[in-house]
Amino acid sequence: MPLSSSVRRRSPRHVVVRRAVVTTVAAAALFAGAPGATAAPATQAAPATQAAPATQAAPVAHSGSPERTAPAATRPTARTGQYTALRPLAALSAERLATADLVAAAKWGTDSPIDDPAREQQVLDAVAQRARELGADPARTVAVFRDQIEANKIVQRGLHRAWTADPSRAPTTRPDLAEVREEINRINEGLVRALADSSAARTSPSCTPVLAVASAGVVRDARLDPLHTVALARSVRSVCG
Repeated sequence: MPLSSSVRRRSPRHVVVRRAVVTTVAAAALFAGAPGATAAPATQAAPATQAAPATQAAPVAHSGSPERTAPAATRPTARTGQYTALRPLAALSAERLATADLVAAAKWGTDSPIDDPAREQQVLDAVAQRARELGADPARTVAVFRDQIEANKIVQRGLHRAWTADPSRAPTTRPDLAEVREEINRINEGLVRALADSSAARTSPSCTPVLAVASAGVVRDARLDPLHTVALARSVRSVCG
């Protein structure tokens, strides 16, 4: 029996993207993560420049087409190029999520709420303006950054719940929130540029599976725990499309 139109309306593309990424990165975490793995600090996240080994293809020995002369296993593919374009988005998203730990610690034990609409709007206005300067789509950029902000709040809430349940795990020092925000601004600039540089990859029909693979690699390399793995999937929900 076919699905009703009302059911189809409840299954937008972003839900498909999120499910695909969550499934893939969660599987990677189970296979690659050692017990007790935590979010990597921003400086230890997978480098934004790391990409699939497209440059390792065997050199073409003849003047013929590379598709005819290169071994099948080493032929460059469209998906290799997509991976190269999308991996920085996943890596930078993981770096941004690492700052959520510091923001959570800065707000812990204070009256500062996790939700900060004024600060969030400042970020969205800034990235929209930067996207225009780079010739990128400001609306899509804002959509991605809304997800980034919500993902950060997932981590903050998760950490606060954990620290409330077990105070011995709570931070004993409070980071300088102004300094943390400088780091966030640096990562934001990288993300806006990565979005501007990946338009073709992000609008390709195969964006979702390739992004899921790229995110899974970041989960493995950065040794993200379950909380940060789920948050990473949330942070890239609007990348494709």
